[in-house]
Order: sequence, then structure tokens, then C-alpha cells
Amino acid sequence: MTSQYTIVGAGAIGGTLAVHLHHAGADVRLVDADPEHVAAVREHGMRIQHPGGELSARLPISTPEEAPDELGAVLLAVKAQATDAVAAWIAPRLAADGWVASMQNGLNEATIAAHVGPERTVAAFVDLFADVVAPGVVKDGGIGAIALGDFAGGASERVERLAHDLRHWGEPIVTANVEGFLWSKLGFGAMLVASALADADMGDLIDRHRAGMHALVREVLSVAVAEGVELEGFDAFVPGEYLADEARADAATDGLVAWLATQTKKRSGIWRDIAVRGRRTEVPTQYGPVVEAGARHGIPTPLTAWLVDAIGRLETGAMPMDEAHLDELDRLAAA
Repeated sequence: MTSQYTIVGAGAIGGTLAVHLHHAGADVRLVDADPEHVAAVREHGMRIQHPGGELSARLPISTPEEAPDELGAVLLAVKAQATDAVAAWIAPRLAADGWVASMQNGLNEATIAAHVGPERTVAAFVDLFADVVAPGVVKDGGIGAIALGDFAGGASERVERLAHDLRHWGEPIVTANVEGFLWSKLGFGAMLVASALADADMGDLIDRHRAGMHALVREVLSVAVAEGVELEGFDAFVPGEYLADEARADAATDGLVAWLATQTKKRSGIWRDIAVRGRRTEVPTQYGPVVEAGARHGIPTPLTAWLVDAIGRLETGAMPMDEAHLDELDRLAAA
């Protein structure tokens, strides 16, 4: 039986997964709110540029207004800040046996479950380095790990099926601890977000500002531990080392920086949102819950709160990108 998926949000993550699912034999259709992007995919197909060439697929695509009245298996790949509104749009259209998987950044599963129910929510962790570089065109900067599991617990047949259908992309991990991957990604991602404060390669900035970067990661992961999360390592990120001594954190960052050097994507998606696309980022939606959880557990998160505020000032043009901001992060960490 051919699997059928509707991917809502055909950007960097959604577009990439759509093409790989298509090439694995799945029936894929796309929904995206950007009319220019929709028009380009209709005319030229969804195109994924990678170091070895280009992978493309002719896929049906529509705007939300044109979308089918009934949706089955939905892979949600919109920006985190759009999750609540888009999940509310999906819920009345979801078939009786339909379900929604969050193929997003951040902790979005509870928001989705509030609209469609925990039993119809699939948790997913995706470490994918990609950018939309033109309407209908995604540049693949290097594919990392992916993990899938049911939000309500366990791994159902639908999760196993999705993992199988993503085989053209890689080898997804089916696990009951997707939360452990998502929180670890928040720790890793905090460094990538911080690198958007300057106009330089993210690996170089992480390497040059280890004091601030390590303290930032430690804040996020300490909150995760307080939440009872069992952290999971992925790709070159080893979360436990950042909760140990500084020598072990340094060794972990040596490996991480070396791995980032092998990726063709050199700037974060947050940097691109601000510097290229001039739009609001996911940062408040991703890291606001970290600050709130820290407050519940009595764990101070001043660096995380500072980072959210600094990104907000960049977004609004209240300050320019400058590596001096990372010097300030280093000073705050030392204090």
C-alpha cells in the first residue's frame, strides 16, 4: 500500500522531506501559504540542491485556501510560532484516522495535541541543515539525524511506516524518547541561535566564544534535567559533556566544530531569517518555554533570556549584527 502524506509548510524541512518521501514511493502533496513559492513548485517542481547535484519532484501543491477538506497523515513543518494557528486549521479537516507529526524545531507537540488529541500526535526530531534560497528551491547543507515516536508514548505502526518511508532520506530512529532529542537540540540550537548575532560562520563563532556558548548550553540542558528528561546525543553533539567539567565541554566542542566544518551550510536558519528574509524568527517560541520551565524549577536562565531579547532587537532593527554581542555573552557567562 502506498503511503499518503500532506506536508503543511513546504519550506526547508517540509520541502526536503517531501522530495525524499516522493523518491521512496510515497504519495505526497504540499500546502504552503507563500503564493510565490506555490507558483514556483507548480511550474518547476520542488527542487533540492545538494553538493552532488539536484534532486527534484513534481508534487501537487496548494495554498491553505485551496487545500482539500479532509487530511489524513499530516507532516507539520511550519515555523514554531505558527503552530497553534495552523494546528487549529488542521483539526477540523483531520480524518477520523488522521494524525499529525511535528517535523519542526522546538517543543510543539503539546500545542498540536491540544487541537487534535495526544493519541493523534506524533513527535519528531529533525536535524536538517537546509535553507529556502529561492521560491521552489531548497539548498541542502547537510542532513543529520531524525527520530520518531508517538507523543502519547511508544511507537505505533504509523511511526514505523513513516520511518520506513523516510528511508531515502536516511535511517530514522524510532524511540519512546523523542523528547530527549528535542531538548538536546534546544541546547545545541542555542549556540546556533547565538551565532546569528554576528555575520560570520557559525562554527567559527562557536569556537571563538566557548565561554558564553558553553554556559548557554549548560543553562538549557540543566532545565531539561530538572524536567526529568533523559538527554540523547545526536550527530556530533554530546549533551552530557556540557554538564560535566569545562575540559570535557571543550573536547565536545572540538568535535562539534570539526563536524560543522564538513557541512556546506555555514550560517544558521535564524541568521537567514533576519539577514536575508527580514522576518521574525522562531526563537521566542522555542526558548520562552525553557525560561518558563527554569523559573518553575528555581533554575536561573539569564543567558537564555538575554539571547531571546538580543534576537528580538536584531529582528526589529534596534541593533545590528556584530560579534561584539558574543563578547558580551562571554562577559555575562563569566559574571
